[in-house]
Amino acid sequence: MNSTATGGGVAELLHRSVRLHNLHGLRTRWLVLTGEPDFFAVTKRLHHRLHGSPDPVGELGPAERKTYETTAWSQAEQVLGRVTPDDLCVLHDPQTLGLAPYLVDAGLRVAWRCHIGTTMQAETAQDTWQFLEPYLSAPLRCGFSVDGYAPPWMERDRIVILPPSIDPTAPKNRRLPATEVQSLLSAIGLQAGSTSGGDDRVARATHVLQDRQLPAGAPVVLQVSRWDPLKDMTGVLRTFVDHVAPARPDAHLVLAGPEPADIPDDPEGAAIHGSVVDTWRTLPSQVRGQIHLVNLSLKDAEANAHVVNALQTRADVVLQKSLQEGFGLTVTEAMWKAKAIVASAVGGIPTQIRDGREGLLVSNPGDLERFGDAVVRLLLDANLRHRLGTAAQDRCAEEFLVGHEFRGYCSLYVELLQCP
Repeated sequence: MNSTATGGGVAELLHRSVRLHNLHGLRTRWLVLTGEPDFFAVTKRLHHRLHGSPDPVGELGPAERKTYETTAWSQAEQVLGRVTPDDLCVLHDPQTLGLAPYLVDAGLRVAWRCHIGTTMQAETAQDTWQFLEPYLSAPLRCGFSVDGYAPPWMERDRIVILPPSIDPTAPKNRRLPATEVQSLLSAIGLQAGSTSGGDDRVARATHVLQDRQLPAGAPVVLQVSRWDPLKDMTGVLRTFVDHVAPARPDAHLVLAGPEPADIPDDPEGAAIHGSVVDTWRTLPSQVRGQIHLVNLSLKDAEANAHVVNALQTRADVVLQKSLQEGFGLTVTEAMWKAKAIVASAVGGIPTQIRDGREGLLVSNPGDLERFGDAVVRLLLDANLRHRLGTAAQDRCAEEFLVGHEFRGYCSLYVELLQCP
């Protein structure tokens, strides 16, 4: 169970994982939590706080707890109408954790999987764990993407490390020939060229804001992210304008993200997207023409996946300039496509790529000049791009494909069944 059927890495993981479970004979269903805007406003604050980010709203108090528990109780009642005692239940992320005590009391064997976190000893993160502590005692096991994300006081034998993965056969990750990439990107209007008859779906599911189309053969820098403050899309834009475009005036930047209106559990998306668009509109004409903003509808998940695949395949350098990041699935996707990556050395990203081996890491996410220098270095050095990309693909194949995660789930279920 999670909080959205579309948008973001967890939904993508579950689309693939539920299918794989059932394919292997594990009868599995996927439930999606619903709630009012005030509930999602609280859980978004929990999300940012667990990353160690300051909370401008202030402390978490009785009002936030009441909002959180009211939704948890109403959703638990609905879940209990769909399950039976001794079923196994995996809850994902803070939105669902509040259901755990009710489900355990009803006889279910519950695990909680947290896809976010920080290894920093940030006060906001520790305060948030204290807020969640009344619910954390209920799950038999708690899974984390990175060792060190768990609260320091949690019993070690309850902690499971379960990194997310990607499916190499999925539409977003299957290998695309150059002709198909060209057709897809032409269909959405990003660049000129002919399209195939089957590309009407991607055209309807994608909106591109640009002054000029992407020239054939132009170097492309890409970031694919939700319009979330922690992804720092505006910072990526400023990095390109101030530090990449002056050195490589032939380069182009593509910022791609989901249509904000399609993600009900992310109340900040529209404002962040609007801020990026406003910044883009104020740029001088020349550099504005080198930047392309791509909105991807989540109402057609397959079309969305095809476009992301084409963008990542077309890119020369992939950025992930996150201020905080639990675990970067877009990083893993770029690794599988053998792309040269520049990323922030935050959260789970250093467990995916190692600086100078599978990509380039920047220790300070706010250092735009360092990010720009790393991007320019890769754009100027095709051999380095190839070496890093090949190493990234090999590491992805060894550690971050779907079979590894599925085996991790199976081990988790054995542990749940063996608990008294």
